[in-house]
Amino acid sequence: MDVIEITRELGKAIQADARYAAYVAAREKNDADEVLQKQIGEFNMQRMQLNREMSKTDKDNDKIAEMNLKIRELYGEIMANENMAAFNDAKNAFDELIIRVNGIINLSVSGEDPATCEPSSGCTGSCSTCGGCH
Repeated sequence: MDVIEITRELGKAIQADARYAAYVAAREKNDADEVLQKQIGEFNMQRMQLNREMSKTDKDNDKIAEMNLKIRELYGEIMANENMAAFNDAKNAFDELIIRVNGIINLSVSGEDPATCEPSSGCTGSCSTCGGCH
């Protein structure tokens, strides 16, 4: 078996992992939540309007402050949604898996023993001790 075939097997194993399944299910539930999608759309529209206002040469600081407040309120509503909370939890768990997998690959490519190497759990700021950026 060559490296590409093994990589495809790794892809299958990742897709079979419970963290991947939970992530996909949470994403689909988010996508089907019409209230949440409307809030996200409104949030994005408000952000674009804020960016336009901030790029004007004759900025209205009161309007900018009002828009920032509205954006913060929308963000709070979005993050309070149970589907969004479940999605974030599932995404974080899946991201941790992928970061670990990438770290092991990076360490292996750097000459570490693939059977025993483990990426560090936190960034020290020094690339010499790093198992790979996430």
